[in-house]
Amino acid sequence: MTAGRPTPERCRVVRIIARLNVGGPALQATVLATGLDPDRFEQHLLSGAVTDDEADYVRLRAPDLAVQRVAGLGRDPNPTSDIKALVELRRAIRAVAPQIVHTHTTKAGVLGRLAAWSAGVPVTVHTFHGHHLSGYFSPRVTKALVMSERLLARRTTRLVAVGTQVRDDLLDAGIGRPDQYVVVPPGVALPTLPARDEARHALDLDPDDLVVAFVARLTNVKRPDRFLAMATAIAARHPTARFVVVGGGDLFESVREQAAPLGDRIRFLGWRSDVETIYAASDLVVLTSDNEGMPVSLIEAALCGVPAVTTGVGSAAEVVLDGVTGRVTGLHTPQLIAAVDDLLGSPSLRRRMAVEAAAHANRHFGASRLVRDMDELYTSLAINGRAELSARRWGV
Repeated sequence: MTAGRPTPERCRVVRIIARLNVGGPALQATVLATGLDPDRFEQHLLSGAVTDDEADYVRLRAPDLAVQRVAGLGRDPNPTSDIKALVELRRAIRAVAPQIVHTHTTKAGVLGRLAAWSAGVPVTVHTFHGHHLSGYFSPRVTKALVMSERLLARRTTRLVAVGTQVRDDLLDAGIGRPDQYVVVPPGVALPTLPARDEARHALDLDPDDLVVAFVARLTNVKRPDRFLAMATAIAARHPTARFVVVGGGDLFESVREQAAPLGDRIRFLGWRSDVETIYAASDLVVLTSDNEGMPVSLIEAALCGVPAVTTGVGSAAEVVLDGVTGRVTGLHTPQLIAAVDDLLGSPSLRRRMAVEAAAHANRHFGASRLVRDMDELYTSLAINGRAELSARRWGV
Protein backbone atom coordinates (compact mmCIF):
# COMPACT_ATOMS: atom_id res chain seq x y z
CA MET A 1 0.00 0.00 0.00
CA THR A 2 1.09 3.58 -0.60
CA ALA A 3 2.47 5.18 2.55
CA GLY A 4 0.89 8.32 4.02
CA ARG A 5 -2.57 9.78 3.73
CA PRO A 6 -3.98 10.50 0.27
CA THR A 7 -4.63 14.05 -0.87
CA PRO A 8 -8.31 14.97 -1.33
CA GLU A 9 -7.89 15.70 -5.03
CA ARG A 10 -6.79 12.21 -5.94
CA CYS A 11 -9.24 9.43 -6.67
CA ARG A 12 -8.38 6.38 -4.58
CA VAL A 13 -8.84 3.09 -6.41
CA VAL A 14 -8.38 -0.40 -5.00
CA ARG A 15 -8.02 -3.00 -7.73
CA ILE A 16 -8.47 -6.66 -6.79
CA ILE A 17 -7.51 -9.67 -8.90
CA ALA A 18 -7.42 -13.33 -7.87
CA ARG A 19 -3.90 -13.91 -9.21
CA LEU A 20 -1.44 -12.29 -11.58
CA ASN A 21 -0.76 -15.21 -13.87
CA VAL A 22 0.29 -14.59 -17.46
CA GLY A 23 -2.85 -13.57 -19.34
CA GLY A 24 -5.20 -10.75 -20.19
CA PRO A 25 -6.44 -9.77 -16.71
CA ALA A 26 -2.90 -9.38 -15.33
CA LEU A 27 -1.82 -7.39 -18.37
CA GLN A 28 -4.77 -5.00 -18.06
CA ALA A 29 -4.24 -4.50 -14.33
CA THR A 30 -0.58 -3.73 -15.01
CA VAL A 31 -1.29 -1.25 -17.81
CA LEU A 32 -3.70 0.64 -15.56
CA ALA A 33 -1.38 0.57 -12.54
CA THR A 34 1.44 2.08 -14.56
CA GLY A 35 -0.51 4.20 -17.02
CA LEU A 36 -3.03 6.23 -15.01
CA ASP A 37 -1.83 9.67 -13.89
CA PRO A 38 -0.45 9.30 -10.33
CA ASP A 39 -1.30 12.94 -9.62
CA ARG A 40 -4.98 12.15 -10.16
CA PHE A 41 -5.24 8.52 -9.09
CA GLU A 42 -3.92 6.73 -6.03
CA GLN A 43 -3.94 3.05 -6.91
CA HIS A 44 -3.62 -0.08 -4.79
CA LEU A 45 -3.38 -3.55 -6.35
CA LEU A 46 -4.37 -6.60 -4.27
CA SER A 47 -3.76 -10.12 -5.54
CA GLY A 48 -3.48 -13.73 -4.51
CA ALA A 49 -0.72 -16.12 -5.57
CA VAL A 50 -0.36 -18.07 -8.80
CA THR A 51 -0.49 -21.86 -8.75
CA ASP A 52 2.41 -24.19 -9.53
CA ASP A 53 1.25 -24.84 -13.12
CA GLU A 54 0.95 -21.12 -13.97
CA ALA A 55 3.49 -18.48 -14.92
CA ASP A 56 3.82 -15.44 -12.69
CA TYR A 57 3.18 -12.32 -14.79
CA VAL A 58 4.91 -10.06 -12.29
CA ARG A 59 8.10 -12.12 -12.28
CA LEU A 60 8.20 -12.51 -16.07
CA ARG A 61 7.03 -9.12 -17.32
CA ALA A 62 6.43 -6.59 -14.53
CA PRO A 63 8.99 -7.07 -11.74
CA ASP A 64 8.57 -3.48 -10.51
CA LEU A 65 4.79 -3.68 -10.08
CA ALA A 66 3.65 -2.87 -6.54
CA VAL A 67 1.33 -5.61 -5.31
CA GLN A 68 -0.14 -6.36 -1.89
CA ARG A 69 -0.56 -10.12 -1.56
CA VAL A 70 -3.74 -11.46 0.01
CA ALA A 71 -3.51 -15.00 1.38
CA GLY A 72 -6.24 -17.28 0.04
CA LEU A 73 -7.13 -15.00 -2.87
CA GLY A 74 -6.09 -17.47 -5.54
CA ARG A 75 -7.71 -19.55 -8.23
CA ASP A 76 -9.19 -22.46 -6.30
CA PRO A 77 -12.17 -21.98 -3.97
CA ASN A 78 -11.77 -23.07 -0.37
CA PRO A 79 -14.27 -22.04 2.32
CA THR A 80 -11.67 -21.53 5.04
CA SER A 81 -9.14 -19.58 2.98
CA ASP A 82 -11.91 -17.64 1.22
CA ILE A 83 -13.24 -16.33 4.54
CA LYS A 84 -9.74 -15.33 5.59
CA ALA A 85 -9.23 -13.57 2.26
CA LEU A 86 -12.55 -11.75 2.64
CA VAL A 87 -11.57 -10.48 6.10
CA GLU A 88 -8.15 -9.36 4.85
CA LEU A 89 -9.65 -7.64 1.81
CA ARG A 90 -12.12 -5.73 4.00
CA ARG A 91 -9.30 -4.65 6.31
CA ALA A 92 -7.17 -3.47 3.39
CA ILE A 93 -10.08 -1.59 1.82
CA ARG A 94 -10.98 0.17 5.05
CA ALA A 95 -7.34 1.25 5.48
CA VAL A 96 -7.43 3.03 2.11
CA ALA A 97 -11.06 4.27 2.16
CA PRO A 98 -11.26 4.27 -1.65
CA GLN A 99 -13.89 5.91 -3.79
CA ILE A 100 -13.76 2.91 -6.14
CA VAL A 101 -13.10 -0.80 -5.78
CA HIS A 102 -12.49 -2.47 -9.14
CA THR A 103 -12.43 -6.27 -9.30
CA HIS A 104 -11.10 -8.60 -12.00
CA THR A 105 -11.70 -12.35 -12.45
CA THR A 106 -14.48 -14.44 -10.95
CA LYS A 107 -13.31 -15.26 -7.42
CA ALA A 108 -11.88 -11.78 -6.82
CA GLY A 109 -15.13 -10.37 -8.17
CA VAL A 110 -17.13 -12.21 -5.52
CA LEU A 111 -14.88 -11.64 -2.52
CA GLY A 112 -13.78 -8.15 -3.55
CA ARG A 113 -17.28 -6.80 -4.04
CA LEU A 114 -18.53 -8.33 -0.80
CA ALA A 115 -15.61 -6.77 1.05
CA ALA A 116 -16.18 -3.40 -0.63
CA TRP A 117 -19.88 -3.30 0.20
CA SER A 118 -19.28 -4.30 3.81
CA ALA A 119 -16.67 -1.52 4.07
CA GLY A 120 -19.11 1.07 2.71
CA VAL A 121 -17.32 1.81 -0.57
CA PRO A 122 -19.66 3.95 -2.71
CA VAL A 123 -18.62 2.63 -6.15
CA THR A 124 -17.81 -0.90 -7.28
CA VAL A 125 -16.70 -1.94 -10.76
CA HIS A 126 -16.23 -5.46 -12.05
CA THR A 127 -14.51 -6.40 -15.32
CA PHE A 128 -15.56 -9.51 -17.21
CA HIS A 129 -12.44 -10.47 -19.14
CA GLY A 130 -14.56 -13.27 -20.55
CA HIS A 131 -17.12 -15.56 -18.98
CA HIS A 132 -17.58 -19.13 -17.82
CA LEU A 133 -20.90 -19.72 -19.54
CA SER A 134 -19.47 -22.56 -21.64
CA GLY A 135 -16.40 -24.73 -21.91
CA TYR A 136 -15.36 -24.68 -18.25
CA PHE A 137 -17.79 -26.37 -15.84
CA SER A 138 -20.63 -28.84 -15.66
CA PRO A 139 -24.17 -27.52 -16.33
CA ARG A 140 -24.93 -27.59 -12.58
CA VAL A 141 -21.85 -25.56 -11.64
CA THR A 142 -22.40 -23.17 -14.54
CA LYS A 143 -25.99 -22.54 -13.43
CA ALA A 144 -24.84 -21.79 -9.88
CA LEU A 145 -22.17 -19.42 -11.18
CA VAL A 146 -24.70 -17.56 -13.32
CA MET A 147 -27.05 -17.14 -10.36
CA SER A 148 -24.18 -15.79 -8.27
CA GLU A 149 -23.20 -13.27 -10.96
CA ARG A 150 -26.80 -12.14 -11.34
CA LEU A 151 -27.03 -11.38 -7.63
CA LEU A 152 -23.67 -9.60 -7.53
CA ALA A 153 -24.53 -7.52 -10.59
CA ARG A 154 -27.58 -6.01 -8.88
CA ARG A 155 -25.38 -4.04 -6.49
CA THR A 156 -22.42 -3.36 -8.78
CA THR A 157 -22.16 0.21 -10.03
CA ARG A 158 -20.62 -0.62 -13.41
CA LEU A 159 -19.94 -3.84 -15.27
CA VAL A 160 -17.07 -3.69 -17.75
CA ALA A 161 -16.93 -6.15 -20.64
CA VAL A 162 -13.83 -6.50 -22.81
CA GLY A 163 -15.93 -6.86 -25.96
CA THR A 164 -19.44 -6.42 -27.28
CA GLN A 165 -19.99 -10.15 -27.78
CA VAL A 166 -18.86 -10.86 -24.20
CA ARG A 167 -21.33 -8.20 -22.99
CA ASP A 168 -24.14 -9.62 -25.12
CA ASP A 169 -23.49 -13.18 -23.88
CA LEU A 170 -23.68 -11.98 -20.27
CA LEU A 171 -26.87 -10.03 -20.88
CA ASP A 172 -28.41 -13.05 -22.58
CA ALA A 173 -27.62 -15.00 -19.39
CA GLY A 174 -29.47 -12.39 -17.33
CA ILE A 175 -26.34 -10.94 -15.73
CA GLY A 176 -26.75 -7.20 -15.21
CA ARG A 177 -28.73 -4.57 -17.10
CA PRO A 178 -27.71 -2.95 -20.39
CA ASP A 179 -27.30 0.44 -18.71
CA GLN A 180 -24.76 -1.02 -16.25
CA TYR A 181 -22.34 -2.12 -18.94
CA VAL A 182 -19.50 -0.30 -20.59
CA VAL A 183 -17.33 -2.01 -23.18
CA VAL A 184 -13.63 -1.35 -22.62
CA PRO A 185 -11.42 -3.50 -24.88
CA PRO A 186 -7.96 -4.51 -23.68
CA GLY A 187 -5.04 -2.18 -24.23
CA VAL A 188 -1.61 -3.61 -24.93
CA ALA A 189 1.92 -2.21 -25.05
CA LEU A 190 4.80 -4.35 -26.28
CA PRO A 191 8.57 -3.79 -26.30
CA THR A 192 10.25 -2.89 -29.58
CA LEU A 193 9.82 -5.67 -32.11
CA PRO A 194 13.10 -7.37 -33.05
CA ALA A 195 13.97 -7.94 -36.70
CA ARG A 196 12.54 -11.10 -38.21
CA ASP A 197 15.96 -12.66 -38.89
CA GLU A 198 17.12 -11.81 -35.38
CA ALA A 199 13.99 -13.37 -33.83
CA ARG A 200 14.34 -16.53 -35.89
CA HIS A 201 17.99 -16.87 -35.00
CA ALA A 202 17.11 -16.51 -31.29
CA LEU A 203 14.55 -19.31 -31.62
CA ASP A 204 16.74 -21.50 -33.85
CA LEU A 205 14.29 -21.31 -36.74
CA ASP A 206 15.27 -21.37 -40.40
CA PRO A 207 14.71 -18.12 -42.35
CA ASP A 208 12.64 -20.03 -44.93
CA ASP A 209 10.38 -21.83 -42.45
CA LEU A 210 6.65 -21.14 -42.38
CA VAL A 211 6.19 -20.53 -38.66
CA VAL A 212 2.79 -21.03 -37.00
CA ALA A 213 2.53 -19.97 -33.34
CA PHE A 214 0.12 -21.00 -30.59
CA VAL A 215 0.36 -18.67 -27.58
CA ALA A 216 -1.92 -19.75 -24.74
CA ARG A 217 -2.28 -21.73 -21.54
CA LEU A 218 -2.26 -25.44 -22.23
CA THR A 219 -5.56 -26.29 -20.65
CA ASN A 220 -8.79 -27.89 -21.84
CA VAL A 221 -10.72 -24.77 -22.82
CA LYS A 222 -7.89 -23.68 -25.16
CA ARG A 223 -8.18 -26.99 -27.04
CA PRO A 224 -4.51 -27.74 -27.73
CA ASP A 225 -5.70 -31.09 -29.10
CA ARG A 226 -7.42 -29.18 -31.88
CA PHE A 227 -4.20 -27.29 -32.57
CA LEU A 228 -2.24 -30.56 -32.79
CA ALA A 229 -4.76 -32.05 -35.22
CA MET A 230 -4.46 -28.93 -37.38
CA ALA A 231 -0.65 -28.99 -37.16
CA THR A 232 -0.50 -32.63 -38.22
CA ALA A 233 -2.59 -31.96 -41.32
CA ILE A 234 -0.70 -28.77 -42.23
CA ALA A 235 2.70 -30.44 -41.76
CA ALA A 236 1.74 -32.97 -44.43
CA ARG A 237 0.75 -30.21 -46.88
CA HIS A 238 3.58 -27.73 -46.22
CA PRO A 239 7.05 -29.29 -45.87
CA THR A 240 8.59 -26.10 -44.44
CA ALA A 241 5.86 -25.51 -41.83
CA ARG A 242 7.09 -25.33 -38.23
CA PHE A 243 4.97 -24.93 -35.12
CA VAL A 244 5.88 -23.17 -31.88
CA VAL A 245 3.80 -23.58 -28.73
CA VAL A 246 4.27 -20.84 -26.15
CA GLY A 247 2.75 -21.35 -22.72
CA GLY A 248 2.38 -23.85 -19.93
CA GLY A 249 -0.46 -25.32 -17.95
CA ASP A 250 -1.92 -28.52 -16.61
CA LEU A 251 -1.83 -30.21 -20.04
CA PHE A 252 1.74 -29.25 -20.94
CA GLU A 253 3.32 -32.68 -20.55
CA SER A 254 0.43 -34.62 -22.10
CA VAL A 255 0.25 -32.30 -25.11
CA ARG A 256 4.00 -32.58 -25.67
CA GLU A 257 3.71 -36.36 -25.58
CA GLN A 258 0.83 -36.31 -28.06
CA ALA A 259 2.91 -34.11 -30.38
CA ALA A 260 5.75 -36.64 -30.58
CA PRO A 261 4.81 -37.82 -34.13
CA LEU A 262 5.53 -34.28 -35.39
CA GLY A 263 9.14 -34.61 -34.25
CA ASP A 264 11.22 -31.48 -34.79
CA ARG A 265 8.39 -29.83 -36.71
CA ILE A 266 6.97 -28.60 -33.40
CA ARG A 267 8.70 -26.79 -30.51
CA PHE A 268 7.41 -26.28 -26.96
CA LEU A 269 8.91 -23.09 -25.56
CA GLY A 270 7.04 -22.78 -22.25
CA TRP A 271 6.25 -19.36 -20.84
CA ARG A 272 8.36 -16.54 -22.27
CA SER A 273 8.93 -12.99 -21.13
CA ASP A 274 9.84 -11.94 -24.70
CA VAL A 275 6.60 -12.71 -26.54
CA GLU A 276 7.52 -10.02 -29.07
CA THR A 277 10.30 -12.36 -30.25
CA ILE A 278 7.73 -15.08 -30.90
CA TYR A 279 5.51 -12.81 -32.97
CA ALA A 280 8.44 -11.32 -34.89
CA ALA A 281 9.46 -14.84 -35.93
CA SER A 282 5.93 -15.97 -36.88
CA ASP A 283 4.07 -16.00 -40.17
CA LEU A 284 0.75 -16.85 -38.54
CA VAL A 285 -0.81 -17.14 -35.08
CA VAL A 286 -3.55 -19.69 -34.41
CA LEU A 287 -6.00 -19.86 -31.52
CA THR A 288 -8.24 -22.94 -31.20
CA SER A 289 -10.28 -22.26 -28.04
CA ASP A 290 -13.81 -23.32 -27.12
CA ASN A 291 -14.29 -20.12 -25.10
CA GLU A 292 -12.52 -16.76 -24.90
CA GLY A 293 -13.05 -13.22 -23.75
CA MET A 294 -11.03 -10.96 -26.02
CA PRO A 295 -7.76 -12.87 -26.50
CA VAL A 296 -4.73 -10.72 -25.72
CA SER A 297 -2.47 -13.06 -27.70
CA LEU A 298 -4.40 -12.14 -30.85
CA ILE A 299 -4.07 -8.44 -30.03
CA GLU A 300 -0.33 -8.82 -29.43
CA ALA A 301 0.07 -10.68 -32.72
CA ALA A 302 -1.86 -8.02 -34.62
CA LEU A 303 0.16 -5.20 -33.06
CA CYS A 304 3.26 -7.01 -34.34
CA GLY A 305 1.78 -7.28 -37.83
CA VAL A 306 1.00 -11.00 -37.76
CA PRO A 307 -2.28 -12.31 -39.21
CA ALA A 308 -4.24 -14.89 -37.24
CA VAL A 309 -6.66 -17.76 -37.57
CA THR A 310 -9.04 -18.17 -34.63
CA THR A 311 -12.20 -19.93 -33.67
CA GLY A 312 -15.10 -17.48 -33.52
CA VAL A 313 -15.63 -17.56 -29.76
CA GLY A 314 -16.19 -14.68 -27.35
CA SER A 315 -14.98 -11.42 -28.83
CA ALA A 316 -12.18 -12.97 -30.90
CA ALA A 317 -13.88 -11.76 -34.07
CA GLU A 318 -13.56 -8.17 -32.80
CA VAL A 319 -9.79 -8.57 -32.90
CA VAL A 320 -9.45 -10.73 -36.01
CA LEU A 321 -11.56 -9.28 -38.79
CA ASP A 322 -12.50 -12.24 -40.97
CA GLY A 323 -11.00 -11.94 -44.43
CA VAL A 324 -9.25 -8.66 -43.53
CA THR A 325 -6.73 -9.29 -40.74
CA GLY A 326 -7.02 -13.08 -40.64
CA ARG A 327 -9.66 -15.78 -40.63
CA VAL A 328 -12.39 -16.62 -38.13
CA THR A 329 -13.68 -20.18 -38.25
CA GLY A 330 -16.10 -22.48 -36.51
CA LEU A 331 -15.05 -25.05 -33.94
CA HIS A 332 -14.54 -27.86 -36.42
CA THR A 333 -10.93 -28.79 -37.11
CA PRO A 334 -11.34 -29.09 -40.91
CA GLN A 335 -12.35 -25.42 -40.98
CA LEU A 336 -9.18 -24.44 -39.11
CA ILE A 337 -7.05 -26.58 -41.40
CA ALA A 338 -8.56 -24.98 -44.51
CA ALA A 339 -8.02 -21.44 -43.20
CA VAL A 340 -4.40 -22.07 -42.13
CA ASP A 341 -3.66 -23.87 -45.40
CA ASP A 342 -5.06 -20.95 -47.38
CA LEU A 343 -2.95 -18.33 -45.58
CA LEU A 344 0.28 -20.34 -45.59
CA GLY A 345 -0.15 -20.92 -49.31
CA SER A 346 -0.41 -17.21 -50.13
CA PRO A 347 2.45 -14.91 -49.04
CA SER A 348 0.74 -11.91 -50.66
CA LEU A 349 -2.46 -12.53 -48.69
CA ARG A 350 -0.48 -12.79 -45.44
CA ARG A 351 1.35 -9.55 -46.21
CA ARG A 352 -1.88 -7.70 -46.91
CA MET A 353 -3.52 -9.05 -43.75
CA ALA A 354 -0.44 -8.20 -41.70
CA VAL A 355 -0.69 -4.53 -42.67
CA GLU A 356 -4.42 -4.45 -41.91
CA ALA A 357 -3.93 -6.28 -38.59
CA ALA A 358 -1.35 -3.78 -37.35
CA ALA A 359 -3.49 -0.80 -38.39
CA HIS A 360 -6.64 -2.21 -36.74
CA ALA A 361 -4.84 -3.14 -33.52
CA ASN A 362 -3.10 0.21 -33.18
CA ARG A 363 -6.40 2.05 -33.64
CA HIS A 364 -8.40 -0.01 -31.16
CA PHE A 365 -6.14 -1.88 -28.73
CA GLY A 366 -3.30 0.43 -27.70
CA ALA A 367 -2.43 0.86 -24.03
CA SER A 368 -3.05 4.62 -24.18
CA ARG A 369 -6.62 4.02 -25.30
CA LEU A 370 -7.29 1.68 -22.36
CA VAL A 371 -5.84 4.22 -19.92
CA ARG A 372 -7.92 7.02 -21.44
CA ASP A 373 -11.13 4.97 -21.31
CA MET A 374 -10.61 3.96 -17.70
CA ASP A 375 -9.61 7.48 -16.67
CA GLU A 376 -12.94 8.75 -18.02
CA LEU A 377 -14.89 5.96 -16.33
CA TYR A 378 -13.19 6.36 -12.95
CA THR A 379 -13.55 10.14 -13.03
CA SER A 380 -17.29 10.04 -13.72
CA LEU A 381 -17.87 7.31 -11.12
CA ALA A 382 -15.80 9.10 -8.47
CA ILE A 383 -17.86 12.27 -8.91
CA ASN A 384 -21.07 10.29 -8.55
CA GLY A 385 -19.63 8.40 -5.58
CA ARG A 386 -18.76 11.61 -3.75
CA ALA A 387 -22.26 12.91 -4.42
CA GLU A 388 -23.74 9.71 -2.99
CA LEU A 389 -21.61 9.94 0.15
CA SER A 390 -22.64 13.57 0.59
CA ALA A 391 -26.29 12.63 0.23
CA ARG A 392 -25.91 9.91 2.87
CA ARG A 393 -24.17 12.33 5.21
CA TRP A 394 -27.03 14.84 4.95
CA GLY A 395 -29.71 12.18 5.04
CA VAL A 396 -30.95 12.81 1.51
